[in-house]
Amino acid sequence: MAYLENGTGTTQTKPLPKGTKKKDVNKEEDLHAQSEEDLALKQQLELYVERIYDVDPEVQKAALESMRQEVYTSISSMTYVPKLLKFLRPHYGTLKAFYETMLDSDLKKYLADILSVLALTMSAEGKRETLKYRLLGSEGDIGSWGHGYVRILAGEIPQEYLMRESEDAPVDDLLELLEQIVAFHMKHNAESEAVDLLMEVDDLEPLTDHVDITNFRRTCLYLTSAARYLLDPDDILFMDIAHSTYLVFYEFASALQIALFLNNLEHVCELFTSCDDLLMKKQFCYILARQGINFELDDDMVEDDEDRELSQNIINNVKLSEGYLTLARDFEVVEPKCLEDVYKTHLLDGRAIVGANVNSAGQNLAATFVNAFVNAGFGKDTLITDPADSSSDGSSENWLFKNKEHAKISVVASLGMILLWDVDSGLAQIDKYLHSDDNYVIAGALLGAGLVNCSVTNDFDPALALLSEYINKEDSSIQIGAIMGLGIAYAGAQDEQILNSLTAILKHENVPPDVIAFTAISLGLVYVGSCNEEVSQAIANALTGRTVSELGHPISRLLVLALGLIYLGKQEGVEATSEVSKSFSEKIRNYVDITLLSCAYAGTGNVLTVQKLLGHCSHLENAEASQGSAVLGIAMVAMAEEVGLEMSIRSLKHLLLYGEQKIRRAVPLALGLLCISNPKVNVMDTLSRLSHDTDLEVAMAAVISLGLIGAGTNNARIAGMLRNLSIFYYRVPGLLFCVRIAQGLVHMGKGLLTLNPYHSDRLLCSPTALAGLVTMLHACLDMKSIILGKYHFVLYYLVLAMKPRMLMTLDKNLEPISVPVRVGEAVDVVGQAGRPKTITGFQTYSTPVLLAAGEKAELATEKYVPLSPILEGYVILIENTEYMED
Repeated sequence: MAYLENGTGTTQTKPLPKGTKKKDVNKEEDLHAQSEEDLALKQQLELYVERIYDVDPEVQKAALESMRQEVYTSISSMTYVPKLLKFLRPHYGTLKAFYETMLDSDLKKYLADILSVLALTMSAEGKRETLKYRLLGSEGDIGSWGHGYVRILAGEIPQEYLMRESEDAPVDDLLELLEQIVAFHMKHNAESEAVDLLMEVDDLEPLTDHVDITNFRRTCLYLTSAARYLLDPDDILFMDIAHSTYLVFYEFASALQIALFLNNLEHVCELFTSCDDLLMKKQFCYILARQGINFELDDDMVEDDEDRELSQNIINNVKLSEGYLTLARDFEVVEPKCLEDVYKTHLLDGRAIVGANVNSAGQNLAATFVNAFVNAGFGKDTLITDPADSSSDGSSENWLFKNKEHAKISVVASLGMILLWDVDSGLAQIDKYLHSDDNYVIAGALLGAGLVNCSVTNDFDPALALLSEYINKEDSSIQIGAIMGLGIAYAGAQDEQILNSLTAILKHENVPPDVIAFTAISLGLVYVGSCNEEVSQAIANALTGRTVSELGHPISRLLVLALGLIYLGKQEGVEATSEVSKSFSEKIRNYVDITLLSCAYAGTGNVLTVQKLLGHCSHLENAEASQGSAVLGIAMVAMAEEVGLEMSIRSLKHLLLYGEQKIRRAVPLALGLLCISNPKVNVMDTLSRLSHDTDLEVAMAAVISLGLIGAGTNNARIAGMLRNLSIFYYRVPGLLFCVRIAQGLVHMGKGLLTLNPYHSDRLLCSPTALAGLVTMLHACLDMKSIILGKYHFVLYYLVLAMKPRMLMTLDKNLEPISVPVRVGEAVDVVGQAGRPKTITGFQTYSTPVLLAAGEKAELATEKYVPLSPILEGYVILIENTEYMED
């Protein structure tokens, strides 16, 4: 019903039209009332406009001030386009024309302010009139006009800046306005917008003036995240600003991580000298140990001799074995696993059980590797250290003599893997094999000595003293064992004594190609990412001195890779050495160029390099040998950040469909590297499909990669796939060998280890870990000749990447302490205001805990404060003095 007033002053009802609802009537009445308000506003504004043209300055001033106030109040909290801007649209052109006729005065500046705001919705595209009239208007607080106004200005400044730069016009007024906008953004939780704006004008200096205690973490997080998508030198600049900002606010651990990202040891030294907190310095040592760099403390860094020795031991990973076994005890996995625990033959059908029990040389060798990977670092197993259980029937026959010739190298070396990081006990147990009459056993013992010392630095250098005696022996197996052991034990150490010893071998004539290749790789590992000219020259000379037939040897591909490892992640640093390849034949030249390029840009996420490598995969002439290296190179470059990683997976799937045979054989390995110890379902399905490929080498690569993506995860789905593959391929020895290796990798360290070279929330990549992975994958490019041939022990290069995937919390005495932590899927909070949750879908555990790929931990109690901003590896906790018990 509608109510109408009649002539007598009373109301009467009038029936509504059919289908009309009461809500609609109310809406009409609201619109009617609203339109009356709008009409009054419109008339008011037209009156102001009319009075602006008045000849009387006082009338003009009153009209301009009133209109300016109207505009100010309507736009300062703009969430939609105000009616005021709509009503003034017809007058915009005339007001602009009138502005041009006015004399310079405060009134003219008032009108410029109004025009600047009106231009938000009325300016023609590309005219930048909001900015133009802002610069001509009155000076004042820019933020009072609202967020929307500031954002429009921020969008127009870079365009105007570029235009003036190209015309060599002055930009001082622009920079002054830009300073105001940056200050406004930094006060209003828009740090990312402030950084983006300063990026556009190539000047980040004003940022540091506006960073304070409330916003420095968000600012630095955005800077470090954005740096991954920038090219050199912009990425270095961003990281430097973040580093200096962290120092200003005494966030030393975060500053250290950035110093390691920049590979700037001077910054690391400065942090040790500028920090007064001894516990914080010990936390630095744990971070340095995880990165795997060689670093010596001096009196200025840690004054007390005893404290310095303790801190140096932390960097040298002396206590790594002890901490790892503590973790194992906590998870109750100390007891050695036997082969049956991995193969689970009771779940298979009859024919597979027959195949599994065949005591062939190949299967015994595979069992050796499975046993080594699964029991890595635990100090005991059921095959080597405990021969009483060496076979399924319980006989005490020594496992060593169930293997023949070169297989014995891997068997004895596996002892080094089982005793990983335990130098004293490991060398004592390996020593007896050095007195054998069998050269293969001696070679294995030497390699085992290197494995035991991997990632651990000892003041007495027992590995160097032992292995140096054997590197010049006549027998090539002994030479290779000693040389490979040196490379693994001293990876990243940049030791001059090793340099002199190994370069002498490279210069010798009549040295077998395989000895040359392993010598080069060991040099590459010891000097990984160092850009050392002497080493690169020695390896380049060894390459140029080889005959075509020698370079055709499958293991010679490692000689080329060794040259690339010297420049791992160094980008432009490789350019001088890349000139060397011009002296090679075209076939080897392509391989050298692609390998150097992919190593130099490894872990940088450089899009142009990925495009270049993809382009190389499409060229067929003279490129066959290098196409496999190019495919691996795509993974090496793109593994730095998640977006590039996902895009690379899609590109690699296209290569599978359209690529040549050499490319298809390398794609599974590249997928394995991209998702190392990170079993993504889509990659898992792709590899599962490829494991049944008609090309056996593609199938082998896919099977090995299934092991790599599940390495150390105990992933039940992958384990099930591999069990089914062991049935499918029980008559194909080579593929069954690969299936066994993959099974060993999936259960590596009984689920306590990872092969992922990235740590510290994926900010840092350990160069030695990446080098070990890349070396093994390059060897897998020729699976039949190397892995299934007599060089199967190259699989032990994976030890360089093996690290516990744990979070262990320590008290001030560095003793393990159990505290509640939340572990969940990491959430990207870059650019978000406030304090958003950094994890989702979490569960609460007591430390120590295991962290899977993509997971993050945070303390679930306020009783302690962590000394590291990222809860990974060893984290020292101190008591929170402000904590109050409930």
